[in-house]
Amino acid sequence: MSPLWTTHPSGKAMYTMIGIGVITAALALVCLASPGRIAFEGLVALMGVLFILSPWVMSFTPGAGYTPLAWTAWIVGIVALVAGAADVQVTRTQRQTGEVVTGH
Repeated sequence: MSPLWTTHPSGKAMYTMIGIGVITAALALVCLASPGRIAFEGLVALMGVLFILSPWVMSFTPGAGYTPLAWTAWIVGIVALVAGAADVQVTRTQRQTGEVVTGH
């Protein structure tokens, strides 16, 4: 959703951010609906990595008029990566100790 409040030239940067954002949000909802599935939690972390790399891969780095969009991608990417990795670790710990993984 960042293209709605950041100023930038439109094009592939806008579509990249919207696409990655929608996929990440859908994966996060799946994780909330069925906790304890490491595969989906790991995919949220992977989406965080994609967010972090997207400014360089899709050429919307700072200095080319994309500074707010690039910073948004990096911040959202770090949050998604940390949240996804932490959730994977919690699920692994629960499985190793024999705790039942239930809804939060």
